[in-house]
Amino acid sequence: MAFLNVQNLTKSFGTNTVVKGVSFSFDKGEFISLLGPSGCGKTTILRMIAGFENPTSGSIQVDGQDITHLKPNQRQLGMVFQAYALFPNLTVGDNIGFGLKIAGMPADQRRARVEEMLKLIGLPGFEKRYPYEMSGGQQQRVALARAIAPKPRLLLLDEPLSALDAKIRVSLREQIRAIQLDLGITTVFVTHDQEEALSISDRVVVMNAGNIEQLGSPHEIYNQPATRFVASFVGQLNNIEVNVIDPATRSVSVDGQTITVANLPPDAKANATSLLTLRPEVLSVGPRDGNDITLTGTIADVTFLGSVIRLRVALGKNVVSLDTFNDQRTPPPNRGEPVTISLASKDLLVLQN
Repeated sequence: MAFLNVQNLTKSFGTNTVVKGVSFSFDKGEFISLLGPSGCGKTTILRMIAGFENPTSGSIQVDGQDITHLKPNQRQLGMVFQAYALFPNLTVGDNIGFGLKIAGMPADQRRARVEEMLKLIGLPGFEKRYPYEMSGGQQQRVALARAIAPKPRLLLLDEPLSALDAKIRVSLREQIRAIQLDLGITTVFVTHDQEEALSISDRVVVMNAGNIEQLGSPHEIYNQPATRFVASFVGQLNNIEVNVIDPATRSVSVDGQTITVANLPPDAKANATSLLTLRPEVLSVGPRDGNDITLTGTIADVTFLGSVIRLRVALGKNVVSLDTFNDQRTPPPNRGEPVTISLASKDLLVLQN
């Protein structure tokens, strides 16, 4: 039996339906990310799981228990908010121990648990400090410790890293994942950041306009996108418009250059146009083992990104992006230079709209 089971969950605010019959289930101990743009319904789903919003319809089960209509304090869940939500007039120790005190845990046990949590988040000895005496990253770690101190059966994280700078975000997301693995706690993480979702999740739910576009492992989501939205939202994407020459042989023309592809849309017709997509990293400058398609074009733009140089290559009306590693011994190409690129036909994808 699934540990977290959400079935046909719908939420409407007046005439506006923001979550549209969403269903998913996850096993105990999984780290799940709800990923999507602002307004897609991911935070509303998290709030319904937490009990802060009532579903219009549908059900939520945790460990076989129907919690759909329970109050938040009856669900045995921990939640970390984007804005930390620490009590400014309480010390770090009192913040972490707040839920334990409400639950009636004796003071000596409470102190021991607070000390254990501070060690877990790497802040031993901070129990006497106040939130205003700490950095944003430290405050968010305290909020995490407060959420897991009562040993919840499910941990909910609502974009907890979005207010932090880039380096702290990377460090803290790694720490969150390490703590989650150490405790084995089932975790639902809401984010709009694709890198965060892909780097720390067991599985990812990609959402758009209140619906699930795809659910799968990070590898599946990135390499086998089910829809054009998933492919474009998760990572970079090149769209190539081709003119179909012969659907039977899968020969097409890319700005006057004839190639043979592995797949075409099932409704492709001769002399019609079709749209194929591919990731920038499958393109190479010059030949590469396994690449059976070559195309010629000119360098339209060069962007230096440190270890990587991003090139935009104009094939005609189609312009594609690709990344090459920076070689300090070889200067990057100049705009307007002719260039030959290669790819494997199997890497050209046919995606649903």
